[in-house]
Amino acid sequence: MKLTRPKAVAAVAKPGSSTYGSDPSGLICGYLFTPGGNAQVLDSMEAQAWLQTERPADSQDFIWLHFNLSNLQSAKWLGEHLTLPEEYFDTLSEGPGSTRVEHADDSLIVVINDVTYDFAYDVSQISTLSMCVQRSCVVSARLHPLRSVDRLRVAVKGGENFESPVSLLVHLLRDQADVLQQIQREAATRVDGIEDTLLSGRMNAKRSSLGALRRVFVRLRRLLAPEPGTLFRLLNRPPEWFEEDDAQELRAATEEFSAVLNDLAALQERTKLLQEEIVAHTTEQTNRSIFMLTIATVVALPINIIAGLLGMNVGGIPWNQDPNGFWFVVAIVTLFMLIAGWYSFIQQRD
Repeated sequence: MKLTRPKAVAAVAKPGSSTYGSDPSGLICGYLFTPGGNAQVLDSMEAQAWLQTERPADSQDFIWLHFNLSNLQSAKWLGEHLTLPEEYFDTLSEGPGSTRVEHADDSLIVVINDVTYDFAYDVSQISTLSMCVQRSCVVSARLHPLRSVDRLRVAVKGGENFESPVSLLVHLLRDQADVLQQIQREAATRVDGIEDTLLSGRMNAKRSSLGALRRVFVRLRRLLAPEPGTLFRLLNRPPEWFEEDDAQELRAATEEFSAVLNDLAALQERTKLLQEEIVAHTTEQTNRSIFMLTIATVVALPINIIAGLLGMNVGGIPWNQDPNGFWFVVAIVTLFMLIAGWYSFIQQRD
C-alpha cells in the first residue's frame, strides 16, 4: 500500500508556485544505477515509469531520487508513487535534530545533519537531510542545499558508479566527513592566527569571534555525535538485503566519521582555552589600569587633605603670617606623596 502524506511538510515548505530549483514534482535530480555501468539521469516521468516496471527479484538496479522540500509537490509525489514507511514522512516535518538511523519495514530511515552550501560559520546554517534507503530505491529530501549532497551529485556526474544503495549512503557519509574535516581545518587555521596574535602580545583578537566558532562546534557535535553510535547499532542488526561488503564499507565510513568528530572536539576544547586566556589577559589589563588609578588617587590624597584643612576659613591656621609657610606646606605634601608612592609600589611588588 502506498502512503500519502503531503501535509507532513506543509509547515516547512514555502508558499507559491515556484519550483525552487526542482522540476514541477519537486525532483532536483534522479539517477538510475546499473552494475558495471554509468548512472543514467532520470526526470520525474522516467522515474515514475521505472518504478512501475516489473523487475527480476535478483535485479541489482536501483535509483536515487533527490527532492526539494521547498516545493510543495515533493511530498505529494512521494506519497503517490513510492511505498515508503510512515516514519519517513514524519522526518520530513521535523526541524534540525540529532542524527539517527532507524530500521522500519525493511527500509533504513536516515536523518543526517549537514552544513548548507554557503556555510559561513553560522549556527543557523546547519540543515537536515532525510533519506529512505531500500533495496532498489534511495530517496533523499532537503530544505536547503547541502554541501555533502552537492559533492555526491558531482561524483555521480563525474562517472562514479555505485553497486548498491548502501554504497551510495556510504559515499554520502564520507562526503559529510570530508566537509566536516574541511570546516575543521579552516577553523583550525583561524584559531592558529588568533593564538599567534595572543602569544605575540598584540592582542587584537576579539573574544566574540572565538565564541562564535565555539558555538558552531558545539552545535555540530551535538547534532552529529550520535551518528557513529546509530550506525554501529545498525551494523549489529542490518536489514536482510545488506551485503557483507556493504557492512564493511559502512563500518569503515563510520570509523572515519568518528575520527573527524574527535578532531572537532579537540578544536572545541582548544577554542575554549583560548577564550579563557583572552579573559585572563583582559582581566590582567583591567587590574593594572585600576592599580594605576589607585596609585594616582593615593598619591594625590595628601594634597586634597591638606588643601581642605588649610582652606577652612577659621582662626589658628599655622604659618598664616609666616613668609615661608607656603614652602613648609609644599615640603610636607611632597613628603607624604613620596611615602604614599613608595608604599604603593612596595605593595605591588609583594
